[in-house]
Amino acid sequence: MRLRLGIRTSASSLPWAQVLKPGRSLVYELLARGAPEVGARLHSGGVPPHGMVPFGHSAPVFPSARRKRGAYAAGGLGWLELGSPLPEVVEGLAKGLAGREVLDWGGIALRLESVTAVDPPEFSTGRVRWRTATPVVMKGSGRDDDGVRTKREAWVLPGEPEFAEYFAQNLRRKAETLGLDPDVSLEAITWVGAKRSFAVGGGLKPGAPIEVELRGTAETLQGIWSWGLGQANSAGFGWVAG
Repeated sequence: MRLRLGIRTSASSLPWAQVLKPGRSLVYELLARGAPEVGARLHSGGVPPHGMVPFGHSAPVFPSARRKRGAYAAGGLGWLELGSPLPEVVEGLAKGLAGREVLDWGGIALRLESVTAVDPPEFSTGRVRWRTATPVVMKGSGRDDDGVRTKREAWVLPGEPEFAEYFAQNLRRKAETLGLDPDVSLEAITWVGAKRSFAVGGGLKPGAPIEVELRGTAETLQGIWSWGLGQANSAGFGWVAG
């Protein structure tokens, strides 16, 4: 499930370093107010068996903002989405938002206009084509063709060796984390957008938005839709559009 927040700001742009970075802190702040035990558990060790943290968020989007070269356009009415496949997380976020009028997004004031719960689509055919609104980031092995480790921060992009393997493994681990059918697969990567690095708590992570075709049970696809694709979803990466 997702919470779609109607927002408004007088700012004309967001610093690129603050497009995604504030989201993770905002989620934990809201959970500290609305479900402190849930937030503490996720922050301390994630969810077994893989220690994953099942929530994600979009970047703030302002459809009517005037585009500016070299800046992330903001201004006027917009929206921001928070999501999780865990009901207790979504409920905690909703409670944390109750009574809030303004959200601090990296020093930019976002006035909260509305909060709407959005259920995942049915996905009854067991097949989907999704495009992400934010870059997908994956970490590979860092090994060359001879099996020698050559990189410590081994980020891999769509189309590069290891990406599809690690992406598919991430899908299965998410299903296992949620106690759902892990028979979920990547059928095709049908589009890759421009590479971009975004600031997160530990520095910069590189990725690219993608469009993928997946196969799985309806329940598994619903869980992943509420969570995100690839790694670092709690930092805003891999948010599924729509």
